[in-house]
Amino acid sequence: MINWFPGHMNKTLKEMQSLNKLCNCFIYVLDARSPQACLNPEFVKVIGNKPIVYVLNKSDKADDASTTKWKIYFNSLPNSRCVVTNATISKSCKVIVNAIMDLLKNQIEANISKQVTFVFRAMVLGVPNSGKSTIVNNLCGKARALTGDKAGVTKNIQWVNISPTLQIMDTPGTLWPSFDDENLAYQLAYIGSIKDDILNIVEIAGKLAVTLLNIKSNFVEYYKLDANLKFDVNNPQHCLSILELVAKKRGCILKGNEIDYERVAKLILNDFRKGSLGKITFTLPNDLLKG
Repeated sequence: MINWFPGHMNKTLKEMQSLNKLCNCFIYVLDARSPQACLNPEFVKVIGNKPIVYVLNKSDKADDASTTKWKIYFNSLPNSRCVVTNATISKSCKVIVNAIMDLLKNQIEANISKQVTFVFRAMVLGVPNSGKSTIVNNLCGKARALTGDKAGVTKNIQWVNISPTLQIMDTPGTLWPSFDDENLAYQLAYIGSIKDDILNIVEIAGKLAVTLLNIKSNFVEYYKLDANLKFDVNNPQHCLSILELVAKKRGCILKGNEIDYERVAKLILNDFRKGSLGKITFTLPNDLLKG
């Protein structure tokens, strides 16, 4: 079972919870490739009953039809709005501000009628590497927050002014103490929400490769493999076998004709994360809707 919960994350969760009283709403950033895996159950304590804007980020790398289903699901939740973004595109995150204004419409209208100028505050939260800081920078129109295509870039909570009447708080990506669903834990590893250097990346890449082989993706075409290949994601030998096939195609070979498993694992993970292996969504909201 994958598990990663550094001590600082527990401290961050407690600090975020204590700051709830300063916030009027929350911007909940999810990687559109696996929204369910990005739903941190610990955030329920942080958010309480305040309004939420769910942001399906990195939508350019997710399956469009699946993203639409997730958007419908989140919009069906009480006191919530859902928007779809690719925060790497300039000014694309204005939809988030529009959603906040819609959620807080009654409060805004009350302030206008009283001629009161009030600064609304929103906390940005999400798992590591979901794109929170990129969204903050997009909203600001300039680089205010550190960003990077890996987990754990943002280290501290920071307030940022978006407009004269809106402030947002960027927070470190935060996971939860343990994962009850192994499949969701692996999905977090695939999308880079858990640091590669504390994982067995050969195992992770092998499972990812078999998963992509068995779902709608261009994995076979991209690596020029046999279209009739069938592997079981729960069979460790199958996971190694597919790494070996890709390694031979891409020259990930050591002296003595040995497979360079670490190199081919990094290759597959990088190709997936940059979107070269197709627009993929691992989970749909069906099970959540049943619950």
